[in-house]
Amino acid sequence: MHADKVAAKDTTPDGSLVRTLGVLPNVASFAQFELAPNQASQALSHGSVQEIWYVVSGSGELWRSLDSKDDKTRLEPGVCVTIPAGTSFQSQAGNDGLQIVAVTIPPWPGNAGEARQQDGPWRVAAKAVKDARSASQGLPFGPR
Repeated sequence: MHADKVAAKDTTPDGSLVRTLGVLPNVASFAQFELAPNQASQALSHGSVQEIWYVVSGSGELWRSLDSKDDKTRLEPGVCVTIPAGTSFQSQAGNDGLQIVAVTIPPWPGNAGEARQQDGPWRVAAKAVKDARSASQGLPFGPR
């Protein structure tokens, strides 16, 4: 058992801001994620991790695709969604931004092949894609 100070914000492979809140080594990680108003994340899929998201504030939409089945879910405070391993997903914030907390199971492994870029429904600014690619190495948490 241990307690850590909450980490400073960083950027995830999908371009959102993240703050690690806690990690159970080899079990799970817990983090807070943010998208700025009207920002779309880079569409990704994960090779081995799965996630549970809970919307804390703001609004937006989440697109998920697995086994040729697509789904769009409205994100607003109180909504909880899951992202199984192998699911392609992308989120987009509304006019008020989007803030979620999420559990990643197992903890984010930080290897180059875990966050795989995908084609999603929303356009992402070229700078955000470049920033997301450079952020994808060695992060201790799960990207959105």
